[in-house]
Amino acid sequence: MITNNSYINSESVCTLLREIAIKTTGMPMTLVLDNARYQKCQIVTALAAQLNIELLYLPPYSPNLNLIERLWKFVKKEVLYCKYYSDFSLFKKAIETCLLQTTTVHKKELDSLLNRA
Repeated sequence: MITNNSYINSESVCTLLREIAIKTTGMPMTLVLDNARYQKCQIVTALAAQLNIELLYLPPYSPNLNLIERLWKFVKKEVLYCKYYSDFSLFKKAIETCLLQTTTVHKKELDSLLNRA
């Protein structure tokens, strides 16, 4: 899991690309992205090429293809609805716990939510 607690911009995307490259050394890598401007800028595309990471952009206005949107909706329901966190660290821990449980506790529900249909 790679996390970021600040704004997302081209610099943070480059940091992500470097971390992915380290964790996937020697494996082919395709990163699926939406069409955010900071993901398509020259600095990001040049670094991806240098790191041998293929960038695959989803078509605009295609939320059904963007599975992360479905996952975030599920995480928000599990972590945010009717819940209060007294500080950011507790909130972050709840999100991390939910994501770590995607293949165990939440597997059955997510299997139907994240299908290809």
